[in-house]
Amino acid sequence: MKMTTEEAFVKVLQMHGIEHTFGIIGSAFMPISDYFPNAGITFWDCAHECNGGYMADGFTRSTGKMAMIIAQNGPGITNFVTCVKTAYWNHTPMLLVTPQAANKTIGQGGFQEVEQMAVFKDMVAYQEEIRDPYRVAEVLNRVITKAKRMSAPAQVNVPRDLWTQVIDIELPPIVDFERPSGGAGAITLAAELLSNAKFPVILNGAGVVLGDAIPASQELAEKLDAPVCCNYQHNDAFPGSHPLFAGPLGYNGSKAGMELIKQADVVLALGTRLNPFSTLPCYGIDYWPQDAKLIQVDINPDRIGLTKPVSVGIVGDAKQVAENILSQLSNKAGEDGREERRNLISDTKSKWTETLASMDHEDDDDGTSWNERTRARQPDYMSPRMAWRAIMEVLPKEAIISSDIGNNCAIGNAYPTFEQGRKYLAPGLFGPCGYGFPSIIGAKIGNPNMPVVGFAGDGAFGISMNEMTAVGRKDWPAITMLIFRTSGGLRNVTLHCGMMIILLALNSTCRYLLLI
Repeated sequence: MKMTTEEAFVKVLQMHGIEHTFGIIGSAFMPISDYFPNAGITFWDCAHECNGGYMADGFTRSTGKMAMIIAQNGPGITNFVTCVKTAYWNHTPMLLVTPQAANKTIGQGGFQEVEQMAVFKDMVAYQEEIRDPYRVAEVLNRVITKAKRMSAPAQVNVPRDLWTQVIDIELPPIVDFERPSGGAGAITLAAELLSNAKFPVILNGAGVVLGDAIPASQELAEKLDAPVCCNYQHNDAFPGSHPLFAGPLGYNGSKAGMELIKQADVVLALGTRLNPFSTLPCYGIDYWPQDAKLIQVDINPDRIGLTKPVSVGIVGDAKQVAENILSQLSNKAGEDGREERRNLISDTKSKWTETLASMDHEDDDDGTSWNERTRARQPDYMSPRMAWRAIMEVLPKEAIISSDIGNNCAIGNAYPTFEQGRKYLAPGLFGPCGYGFPSIIGAKIGNPNMPVVGFAGDGAFGISMNEMTAVGRKDWPAITMLIFRTSGGLRNVTLHCGMMIILLALNSTCRYLLLI
């Protein structure tokens, strides 16, 4: 079948159902962008490439549909570094298309030339360069497939002089594999451990959300009457109204969850790599149960046992593994101490709810007085915790929310709960400032009839606020964005510099940044 290389490229995008792409238009890919409107692909021309990547991340995490990011070779492409690594640790399948300097001049230090494959080597799960025009469709198909299988960004590098060439090819088929459901022996051993456990606890991670495993984990938890905690920034991995939900672990998480998992004799870590930050001590509680048997379930075998010693490692899809374990539990599973465990879960949650409702201010670290001075200077101002309580009273239950990096957003980790997955777009463990605003734009693009609310401190919002010029355009969706004006960045400056210097602050009576 005769076609141009750009036609082949766009046809493969259509095959895979990619309908949205984010970036900034550039001459290096105009031959394919010309085809986007007729191909049913919407190009969202952003104010900055990095924000475009965050939009794509928010779009995919909230919809489950893959998106593409693309920009001009050289400086346009290097602006994707931070957002792509963010998507990597958010386990977001993403197609990164990097038009490259022409083959005829590459290596001569020409205009907008950089080694783009080397730049993204540690940022993506897979990368490949198209070396011949006849291989455009083959390589692109493989890269997209790898991104889906690995649930991570994958890069295709395209020298710009490969466009507008006529080729005669057949489009490659899409080959899908069944996701692994766990080894039979490992499933049996895990079921035995959980059947005999006196205090089983389930810890849900991103894999539970990505794998649509929330109902399966709920059924398993109910069989065992096991409290369910969630990994840091994955508050949507279990229904918040469920009596077994114990809340998120990690920084400013749920003290109830921490106190309950501390008592576990068996922990089922479902769909999580157990990243170190998610289990850091908090509120003075070193809560990880050192003597508990740990069952870790992850689709990636390289991450099993990486951060915690495991008793059973299971390579598999969270949903299928949970269902298989449930089918092998003994009839007496969960019976040992069931009533006492139910009562303890209920009492622990109630006490934490009361404590959280009465927490108005943060305690100062030893040797500092930031919070004390702030309260004295602004006694009538709402503290972040007061604000989060007020927000949760009016936030629509079905809303999708995003957050950002900074103390005011981090304090909010303990507050939002959700009844469904794909509702909480936190920046993740790469921790980029400036994520909250663009990611919620992407979520709104993917969910036009759903309420969305983004959260950020003034410093983080300032990093991405140039997208105000994007959302003001025709056809861009309206979103709600809440900005905390007394940012944690100011606190950090004070902690590190004392009272000697404050570089940047917001005037309390106007909207302009002032240099003090």
